[in-house]
Amino acid sequence: MSVGVSFTLCVGLAAVGFTGFLAISEMLPSAEAAWSVPHPLGAGGQGTGPATAEVPLTDTGSDVLRDNPLYEVGELGEVTCHAPGLDPDDPESMEAFVHAIADCLDEAWSGYFAEAGMEFTSPNRVYWYAEGHSPCGPFPKRDTAAFYCQANQGLYLGVEDIVTASAGTERPEAYTFLLSHEYGHHVQGQSRMLAEYRAERAGTDQETADELTRRNELQANCLGGVFLGASGSSLGFGEEERENILDDAARRSDHGDEHTHGQEFNGRLWTEHGMDRKDPAACNTWKADEDLVR
Repeated sequence: MSVGVSFTLCVGLAAVGFTGFLAISEMLPSAEAAWSVPHPLGAGGQGTGPATAEVPLTDTGSDVLRDNPLYEVGELGEVTCHAPGLDPDDPESMEAFVHAIADCLDEAWSGYFAEAGMEFTSPNRVYWYAEGHSPCGPFPKRDTAAFYCQANQGLYLGVEDIVTASAGTERPEAYTFLLSHEYGHHVQGQSRMLAEYRAERAGTDQETADELTRRNELQANCLGGVFLGASGSSLGFGEEERENILDDAARRSDHGDEHTHGQEFNGRLWTEHGMDRKDPAACNTWKADEDLVR
């Protein structure tokens, strides 16, 4: 099992396997999105598509994005996770919880990549309690709670900030969803999708760049959902926890002038699609109709 080392006082450093929401990729080069305090859930956040609905596909993107070997293996399979109880007011308790979930994510996705015949390296885990600097830039930024930095394959996680970003909830599914989404970006990176996404995004107009970013973020939602669907039983997640996760996905969606994470309906849809299918092939947002990535 991997063990991280916390940031203390000014800045400390963490190492060993781990892996964004709210588009800060412009501010943090090579960083994926970051999680901030969520927007209130609007009335539209309650909608959801059929659990087994087919996602219409169109041809967009490159072969690495559309026809990745990751899509050929099938279901992730049942994942058994053992996570301790958590106390959001106790940073040590929160670290122990996220470490346990990260260990489970490492095991699940490393096994899947091995089955796909692809190389896999567990991400670095970096926890912060104060301001610091990463290869992708300083943190926290704009109330950022967490972000994935491809430059060092690291998830930067504000142990106390993720509690604030989740309104201080004691619900473990909220933090599991956060981590599984972040890890989804690492899965994209390990399968070379992140590099291809950035190559396609470079030099495009703002509207096209935003659409590609939405496809990237909604795929991370779905990949996170794949893990949640495969591990939820062992974590004790039932229908109530499922709805809480989908509501969280809606809260993290676009609001106001934002156009980088998709509408509430689509944030829920792709998360639910991953949870139900448990198959990364169901997460091919790069071939999805434009209406499903708005």
